[in-house]
Amino acid sequence: MARRDRAGRPGRAAVRVRLASRTPARRPRPLNTSAPPAAPDNVVTRWFGGAFSQLHPLLQDLHRRGGTLRGTVRLSTGRGLAAAFGRRLARRLGLPLQRDRCAFVVDVVHEGDAMLWQRRFDDGAEMISRFVPYGAFPAGGWIERTGPLQLDLGVDIADGGWHWRLRGARWRGLPLPASLLPRTEAGKRIIDGRYDFVVDFRLPLLGRILRYEGVLDADTR
Repeated sequence: MARRDRAGRPGRAAVRVRLASRTPARRPRPLNTSAPPAAPDNVVTRWFGGAFSQLHPLLQDLHRRGGTLRGTVRLSTGRGLAAAFGRRLARRLGLPLQRDRCAFVVDVVHEGDAMLWQRRFDDGAEMISRFVPYGAFPAGGWIERTGPLQLDLGVDIADGGWHWRLRGARWRGLPLPASLLPRTEAGKRIIDGRYDFVVDFRLPLLGRILRYEGVLDADTR
């Protein structure tokens, strides 16, 4: 029984009990258990799997979200007969050879089952490549189709760069024999925060027939 003072009023302890009983209990604030937004999942990230993290962070960002790169590209061919082969290949691929340098834009787009590189040159020439993967890194590869040329490409990662390795080639659907298979140097890497790329074709006995390369910046406009 609650104690009362001499005037018959409830004691202080009883008042504190009543006040406490009227104050609603505070509910604990729920913890934020939601995970941070996951990186966009696409054809490239799925193909690389865990090895995707070995790419330079700028290449990771480009191939998570896609984007546009701008800069200047340098184009060159070999000499003599090699130059004739190079000019023919350049025309078939849509590469302009009127000047050795020209402004260049490439849009990198990821579709459900393919990656697109849409290249545009300042003279209006356009070169579009479609890359379709098979298997998974490192044993799998990509089939690149650019005009009548089809390349079977493996991928190596070195110093954060993406480097293509030619496994086979077809011209208008016909496989090229090993003796005619071009030797290629192709890939992209990050140097001082910029995208450095090169594509170089060489033929046995003739040497270099075609090369284009450049240093690009991400388009932030």
